[in-house]
Amino acid sequence: MERILSELVNKLEKAHRDRLVSVILYGSSAVAGGKDRLSDYNVLCVLKEVTPGDLQNSEPIFHWWRHLKNPAPILLSEQEVRTSTDCFPMEFHDMRECRQVLFGNDVIDGLQIEDGFYRAMVEHELRAKTLRLRQKAGGVLSDKELLRRLMLDSVSTFCVLFRHAVWLHGGTPKFDKRAVVGAAQEAFGIDPQPFLKLLDVREGIAKPSDLEPEPLFSEYIKQIHIVLDAVDRMEK
Repeated sequence: MERILSELVNKLEKAHRDRLVSVILYGSSAVAGGKDRLSDYNVLCVLKEVTPGDLQNSEPIFHWWRHLKNPAPILLSEQEVRTSTDCFPMEFHDMRECRQVLFGNDVIDGLQIEDGFYRAMVEHELRAKTLRLRQKAGGVLSDKELLRRLMLDSVSTFCVLFRHAVWLHGGTPKFDKRAVVGAAQEAFGIDPQPFLKLLDVREGIAKPSDLEPEPLFSEYIKQIHIVLDAVDRMEK
């Protein structure tokens, strides 16, 4: 992890020189001792301003980073960091709660996050990801291997969304995925087993073949809807 992140920072420094303000790792990958071997490295890259030239200089870095199966870094200007918290409350909450400054200034320290659209954003993301999950499942239900992979690939995203749902509910969940599932069980009454079984595989505790995908998917989507309905009922 340290080698890969150091290489990323070196590439960004060479590409942007004195225009590079900050590089920050955030979210569950910034937690020391993370067990999920499939977790992405989520990175915020802040420049003095973002020009077409900066995008061109970033292109080979982003290709390399995505080839390592990580999401493209979020590329923002200093001004956008200060003015975008209302548009990206989930991301900025994640950055505020758990981050590592890899280069430059800690632009998140002391940042005021506007929460006016926070609940709506969490509901939107839950609905969108649930619809996408159903769409994909509709094409792979008869293929056990692909159905397992679909759930294994999606459970990390739903853990992120559950964490934000628990925050909205008034809790303070940790970034550990198992702790998030436990917090969602306490807040919303979900059955944690579908998520814990998937996390066992992601963490190397169990094998994919240990999962019987069709009944697991039925319970998995049912518990997701419980959280989604709870967020929908929250004060708007």
